[in-house]
Amino acid sequence: MSSTLNSPEKGGNPRIFKASEKLANMLGSLPKKGEKVFSGSVATAWGIFARARKRAAEKLQNPRLKQIGFHTLRHWKATMEHHKTKDILHVKQMLGHKSIDNTILYVQLEESLFGEPADEFYSAVAKTSDEIKRLIEAGFEYVCTFENAVYFRKRK
Repeated sequence: MSSTLNSPEKGGNPRIFKASEKLANMLGSLPKKGEKVFSGSVATAWGIFARARKRAAEKLQNPRLKQIGFHTLRHWKATMEHHKTKDILHVKQMLGHKSIDNTILYVQLEESLFGEPADEFYSAVAKTSDEIKRLIEAGFEYVCTFENAVYFRKRK
């Protein structure tokens, strides 16, 4: 089941995410005072987050943790998603960007963290429709067909 978040910032596209039917039912059964599921303000959520972040920074003796904000987590998720999939359009849709130019930032961040992407792949060969289905479900992409065998690859 897919759900959509409303009113994204800066006029972006709505965020679409997968949610189980159980989660959707649980959110739908919460008491509502208005149109929003959670009635607390953003300032309240930010305050709770800031206090937890401060405690973690003090406990771990790492003052740099105080620099982490909600957008830092968003950037990290997008960077890791691009590193995993190498699919900039997937990341663009996940973030709700209207322009690919905004999403390119995450590719640049990934390259600075991990260096230039290596073109290393796992390869696999399938001869039956069940094998083909299993490889596609495991994230392999089609490369070619040769001598009655179908060749696939997936980034390492």
